[in-house]
Amino acid sequence: MKRYLIFGYGAISYAVFLVAFLYAIGFVGGILVPRDVDHGLTASLGEAVVVNVLLLTAFALQHSVMARPGFKRWWTRFVPPSIERSTYVWLASAVLLLLYWQWRTMTAIIWDVHQPVARFVMWAMFWLGWAMVFSATFMINHFELFGLQQVYRAWRGKPNPDQGFRTVLLYRLVRHPLMLGFIIAFWATPTMTAGHLLFAVATTGYILIALQLEEHDLEEALGDTYRDYRRNVPKLVPVPHRRHHAKLT
Repeated sequence: MKRYLIFGYGAISYAVFLVAFLYAIGFVGGILVPRDVDHGLTASLGEAVVVNVLLLTAFALQHSVMARPGFKRWWTRFVPPSIERSTYVWLASAVLLLLYWQWRTMTAIIWDVHQPVARFVMWAMFWLGWAMVFSATFMINHFELFGLQQVYRAWRGKPNPDQGFRTVLLYRLVRHPLMLGFIIAFWATPTMTAGHLLFAVATTGYILIALQLEEHDLEEALGDTYRDYRRNVPKLVPVPHRRHHAKLT
């Protein structure tokens, strides 16, 4: 019974993630959702800035604190390791859903592209960014990243294998293609409102800070393997003349 509960918990957490992820596309792009980054709750400019910044800060803190190895070691004294990732996933998704629900409208137009070809290019970049995000998760291990592999193996009574450090496809061009995809998707819009700009600036700033923390953790865990990879592969912007020799595992 415990194994079935663990698997069910992981499956529900993954379903919540899918809802939050799909809504994120609609939220940023203003596509088929009741509230988006340009059309949230009505508020004064001051209230909108304060509330939106608090919502973004809540997501950043939850996302960063729970991802740190020290927190994971403490957290798994109370939460079984098999559901640690699923718990992280559903809490992150819950904070995102809260952000979508409580986002305040900031309507000032920063730029508005009218030229049809330029608008098409903006939308193409938007979808390219989301495609990069989604595909990058499978280039590492999508199901481990979102906790399904851990609960599945707990259900089967098998330990989680150590898959080692892998650099495949986009990870041979940049170290963080998933985050690069987010940045592209957040900034590629033909109509940039003040609310969208706040969202894009805050999330990009968070990504740049979070990557510093993540790479520090990876160096601590992987040592020279990650240091060599870091020296030879750019972080976010592909540089054609740089050649890497990261070991494939």
